[in-house]
Amino acid sequence: MTNEEFDPTPQGDLAMQITALPRDTNGFGDIYGGWLVAQMDLAGTAMASRLACGRVATVSIDRMAFMTPVVVGAQLSFYTQTQHIGRSSVRILVEVWSDDPQSEEWRKVTEAVFVFVAIDDSRRTRAIPASR
Repeated sequence: MTNEEFDPTPQGDLAMQITALPRDTNGFGDIYGGWLVAQMDLAGTAMASRLACGRVATVSIDRMAFMTPVVVGAQLSFYTQTQHIGRSSVRILVEVWSDDPQSEEWRKVTEAVFVFVAIDDSRRTRAIPASR
């Protein structure tokens, strides 16, 4: 077994960090899944718009999997890794990792593959510049 099997590490680059707040929780004190997906979309959009040299729109989310709940106060780190750049689209893996303040445990919370398409000012698909 390799060291990675005992000590997993995030894939890609750190794109965003945020602390989970009480306003983002359900009645049981766990963070809403939808809120977490919205934050993942923000992290992915930041990377996709850099790669596309401009405005992008989310067109799909693939392979969503929640591995553990997120508690209030957890420091969430969002990592992005580019999987494919096409003529007008970008596929980006977004991973979320949590630093739980109560247990001091570092663990993977969820991941998903987001697909973004480059759009122009008229909201029409445009080509991604070759020099990126």
